Amino acid sequence: MKITVLGGAGKMGCISVQSLVLDDRVDEVVIADINTEQAQVVADYLDSPKISIQKVDINDEESLMKSLEGADACLNAAIYYVNLPVMEACLKSKVPYTDMGGLFYGTREQLKLHDRYAAEGVSAVLCMGSAPGVPNIQARYAADRLDSIESIKIYDGIKPPPPDDLHFSYAVPTIVDELTVEPMVFENGEFVAKPPLSGFEDYWFEAPLGMIPMHLSLHSEVATLPVTFKDKGIKECFFKINYWGMSKLMVEKLQVLADFGFTSADAVNVKGSSVTPRDLAISLLSGKVHSLTDLLAPPTLKPPDWAKEIVTEIHGTKDGEEITYRLGTLTCKGALPTGLVPAIAAIWLAEGRVKPGVYPPEAALDPEDFFKELEKRDVFTKVTVSQMV
Repeated sequence: MKITVLGGAGKMGCISVQSLVLDDRVDEVVIADINTEQAQVVADYLDSPKISIQKVDINDEESLMKSLEGADACLNAAIYYVNLPVMEACLKSKVPYTDMGGLFYGTREQLKLHDRYAAEGVSAVLCMGSAPGVPNIQARYAADRLDSIESIKIYDGIKPPPPDDLHFSYAVPTIVDELTVEPMVFENGEFVAKPPLSGFEDYWFEAPLGMIPMHLSLHSEVATLPVTFKDKGIKECFFKINYWGMSKLMVEKLQVLADFGFTSADAVNVKGSSVTPRDLAISLLSGKVHSLTDLLAPPTLKPPDWAKEIVTEIHGTKDGEEITYRLGTLTCKGALPTGLVPAIAAIWLAEGRVKPGVYPPEAALDPEDFFKELEKRDVFTKVTVSQMV
């Protein structure tokens, strides 16, 4: 089995490469990235004969198509802005596709490719990061056991870094978008926009996380779950996270930049030159990221100080009685789930386990089998069922 990882030298892509390399079902992993120097850092660190490196410019169709030759699946770990052209290339190459999410609006556009993918006999599963991804599958687990669904509430809890830690937790452009674009929620059966960093509530997670303040954020789960489970009468769905895994101080500094226009995409004239504030800010901020070797787990699979629990609460009815399912997927010593989850999806796609078409995770993947795959890498899911008396 050969898997091409576009953006495999990136912050999350390198973790997917590691997850694939460690899987006995995978024979070859192609790190397809424009930054071959960084790709070599990943390859040297993992030190596996399964890895090959290919320089790819996603904006160059010929280069992109070449990277897909002979691949049994494509795992797109590049920035979500390129999801649509990569999907077009995969469709043309007849290579199954998965990615880490399209930040609500991108996902909606990608789902429109369903009929074309189905007609060509090609399969795609979108939104397979840790979140989106895990919450979708958690919701599916409960939906399969409920007659109706009232609400789906998602809480992505990440162990807060030290207060003075000024590093980004993942791709800078994505974090800037999540900070500045209005979160969408499903409220009273309608999609509604809310202010960024609103809807705060304290939520209790499993140890070692404990109580963490959570806020709304734009995310793709809200784009698909209300549609997938429309027939079950869903009325409410939201996604909340704690400062995107960063320190509160880091987020406050970003807010100041946003308030002064440094995240604007509108060009301004500076001494006769046209400058886009957002592009400038992202270029400068991109230096504030953890090194790849800080993110990759050593061979013992005991990564650095890391803990994350993804919780989805699904409230509905069964046989006329109100029931709430709480599914919590916890990792505090296993593989980082944002890289592991799409790796599993890529393998399943390569094995032909998904029918042709373009699907959100909850419409394509079996929850129990997926949770068992996560358990192999010390990522465990706990199900709690509460019944109204």
